[in-house]
Formats: sequence, C-alpha cells, structure tokens
Amino acid sequence: MFTLTKTDGSARLGLFSTPHGAVETPVFMNVATQAAIKGGLSALDLQAVGCQIVLCNTYHLHLRPGEDTVAKLGGLHGFMGWDRPMLTDSGGFQVFSLSKFRKITEEGVAFASHLDGRRIFLTPEGAAEIQLKLGADIFMALDECVGNPAPYDYVKRSAERTARWLERTALYLGGTRPGGPVCFGINQGGVYGDLRVDNMKRIAELNMPGYAVGGLAVGEEIPVMYHVLDVVTEHMPVDRPRYLMWVGTPENILEAVARGIDFFDCVMPARNARHGHLYTWRGRINLLNERYKEDCRPVDETCPCPLCKTHSRAYLRHLFKAGEILALRLGVLHNLTFYNTLMGRIRESLENGTFQALRTQYAGVLDGRAAV
Repeated sequence: MFTLTKTDGSARLGLFSTPHGAVETPVFMNVATQAAIKGGLSALDLQAVGCQIVLCNTYHLHLRPGEDTVAKLGGLHGFMGWDRPMLTDSGGFQVFSLSKFRKITEEGVAFASHLDGRRIFLTPEGAAEIQLKLGADIFMALDECVGNPAPYDYVKRSAERTARWLERTALYLGGTRPGGPVCFGINQGGVYGDLRVDNMKRIAELNMPGYAVGGLAVGEEIPVMYHVLDVVTEHMPVDRPRYLMWVGTPENILEAVARGIDFFDCVMPARNARHGHLYTWRGRINLLNERYKEDCRPVDETCPCPLCKTHSRAYLRHLFKAGEILALRLGVLHNLTFYNTLMGRIRESLENGTFQALRTQYAGVLDGRAAV
C-alpha cells in the first residue's frame, strides 16, 4: 500500500494507496472535525485548494450524529460528499482533553460527553468498530495521550497500556483486509527516548500498515519534539507511512519531513485563519492590525486562492471588523491553500533533490511575522 519512491537524507517521497485513491506524501491532512472544515468550507472547496486527504474526528461524530446514522447515509464519504481518501482518529486526543471527566482502566476509557454529560465507555475494539462504521480509509488505534511533562513512571505505564490496546485492536481486526480500510498504530512514551524506542519496537512487531507518533505538541518545547522524532523514527519500519499527529506550523512540518515523517494534521491553519492570522511565504500577518486598513495588496501575491486572486488585505480586514462570515471562509481558504501548496513544494523539492535548499530558505521565515 505504501511505495517509497525517493529519499533525501531522512526525508521521504512516497505514495500511499487507499480504497478512495492514492495519496502523495509528504501530505497535510485537512481537519474536517465534524465532517466539515470550520469556516464554511465544503468538500468541493477542499478539492479546489489541493487537499488530498481529510481527517475526521471519531469522538465528535460518535456523539452526533452517531456512526450508525453515518453508515446508513453512505459512510463519511457519502455523508459529506468527499470522494478522496479519509483518515479518522480514535478519539484518544479528545479523551486527553477531557482529563477532568475521564477514568482510564486496562479495559478502556470512561468519560462524560461534553454535549450532555452522558457517560461513554470506549474500548480499543469499540474505537475500531466505530471508525469502520464511519467508513474511513485509514483509522487509528485507541491510545492514551499524556501531556508533557509527565512523571516517567506514569508515562511508562501509559505507553505499555497503549501497546496492549494496539495488540487488542490488531487481534480484533484479524489482520489487514485486502482492498479495505487499514489501521495505524500509535507510538507513545512522552519525552523519554528509551520509552519511545521500547514502545516503537514492540508495536512494530504487529506489522501494522502504518505508524503514528502521538503525544507530541502537548506541552513540550519544540527542540524536545524534534529530539523525540530523531530518536523514534530510526526504529519505525522504513516501508510503512509515518504520521506525526497534531503538528503543526509550516516550519514544524519542514523539520519533521527532514526527520522522515510522511503524514501531518493540525487545526492550526483553519483556526488561525478564523482569527485573522494568515500565512504567506514571507511569514505570518495579522489582518486585524491597523496597518492593513488601506492595504490594497493581496495577502500573498503568489497565492492562487480565491481571496488573493480577487480581494485585498483591506477588504478582508473590513470583513473581520464587520463580523461578516465571509471573512472566515476566505481566510480559511487562504491558509489551507498555503498549507497544501507548501506540501506540494516539499514533494517537488524531494523529487528534484532540492529539499535541503527549501528547508534552509524558509527556516526562521514561515513561522515568523512578515515585515510587510
């Protein structure tokens, strides 16, 4: 299912095949949490901005409308009108964010719905079954995400439990289903290199179709995240896709690609856009600043998105100040176009051997504030 076509140092160019088409990697998965991108974007919009694969959220869709309803309506692809690849997470991160309302045992996780308070018990097998009903091409095994920093002993017990949960998931699934959806395992171990390596070696023995690095971007410093990736990717199967969960900024992505990561997802580009923070090839700009009140330039002269082709910075700023919904839509379209274009440029540079030059060119630029 995964073909590694070229490498540049540790960086990898590849192709991952799914029942709904192939995904060129490295790739950024656009986050459609509740089967929609926040900001008023449709499946057609995602195709227009170059999105190859979307990520939907198991926890939220389990609460409403429910996986049985989604299954009756054609699965998530039919439900939201998306005919390309899709990944669903297991709900592990949402359980992490509900830390005050949960109880973790060997059997699974008990927690309260944030909608109505009803009690829910999620097991590794149950998380897999929900995602199969949702109809994802790739789904994630249930894991426990531990915030950083956390005590070594607790992280060790948690990572071992996550590995046992993956073993249960693999047993429940009974192996890969030819031509069907596949399950990725998740590496945990906090910021402790020995725990990460032990966990990765153990779960690699299960021969999953892909592996993710979870439990990062949850409180640790960025250099620590990079160090963990340096340590763990060395022990990840070379012939399987590697997914860094919940990451990240444009420069995070460049650095993670350089360390051998293939898949990314993050709510950041859409969330930032909804607050007027937009990405350009010269750094981020905050459209709410007074300096853009009469700025007739597009957000980025090189961007092909509907905002930059048609409207000025001044106009978008006006929409934000006036509280117009159109501001959110145009802003999110821009940022997702930027992210998908970034991934395209990364793949192109890997193809022609110029990735390290691209990485150097934008180091300290893309995550910083644009001068103008």
